[in-house]
Amino acid sequence: MRATAMPHPLIIDTDPGVDDALALVLALRSPEVDLRAVTVPFGNVGLDRTFANARRVLALAGRPDVPVAAGAARPLVYPQEEWAPEWHGADGLGQRSAEFPDPIDPDPRSAVELMADVLRGADEPATIATIGPLTNVALLLAVHPELTARIGRIVTMGGSLGGGNTRQGRAEFNVYADPEAAHRVLTQPDVPVTLVPLDITMRCLAGGGWVEELTASGPRGATLARMLALYRAAFRERHGTDSVALHDPLAVLEAILPGTLRTTPLPLGVRCDLGPDRGTTVAHPDPGGHGPDVHVALDGDTGSAAAEMLRRLCTLG
Repeated sequence: MRATAMPHPLIIDTDPGVDDALALVLALRSPEVDLRAVTVPFGNVGLDRTFANARRVLALAGRPDVPVAAGAARPLVYPQEEWAPEWHGADGLGQRSAEFPDPIDPDPRSAVELMADVLRGADEPATIATIGPLTNVALLLAVHPELTARIGRIVTMGGSLGGGNTRQGRAEFNVYADPEAAHRVLTQPDVPVTLVPLDITMRCLAGGGWVEELTASGPRGATLARMLALYRAAFRERHGTDSVALHDPLAVLEAILPGTLRTTPLPLGVRCDLGPDRGTTVAHPDPGGHGPDVHVALDGDTGSAAAEMLRRLCTLG
């Protein structure tokens, strides 16, 4: 936890998405950080919907002051192979987008332009939390290498060392959506990266009592809880447990409170071929030639993390 009382500048790059919406609200209800920008790529659904959804969530939270900019509409190289409507609904918010307020006004800048402006204007290096495909961040690093010193660290929800969550089964969704971008970010030498993979997010679960408490917290909390219904049903069907995995909120909590999760340094890469292993995250046994170590979160008190998320989300009321 940070010793200073001054909030730390934070950028969130997100593709809402049900758990993305929870993660955004979590950041907005955390006094340790100052959410300076939200940038949006394609991802769980198309960019037209993810961009509107991010602005709907900001409206629900009563934060029209946070700039939201649209970014990449497709991956760097190959078309996106998979979407996630069965988890997030065709609208990206569990078929509940009509229950959210009208979206706040968009920022006219591109995602890369907005991130660059925030980095230039921050009085200390900012954290970038990525909870969707890594396309926008890969473009930022490529277009503005002079700003890498203005990034304190990148915290990424993505990847897996023990099995994926895509239909093809071997890769994690965010990395599989744009493997080339993920490889670019995970292997670059200039900014420390903390990876929060499925190996730990699948252990951070919110059950029925968690959802009920969020529902009881007030009308806005109840809107978020209703949004979870489709996601919860899909998780129960696939995994046989009546819970939801808090993938993106766990990564954002680590961005808010560094040290929430215990990390292991590993040299990582992403398979970018077109075979069945495309998009899988690979830990290289030999450190040479694969870029610096990534701090991979493989351990932590996920029960306490879920309880802390709930406490903060319930302050939305």
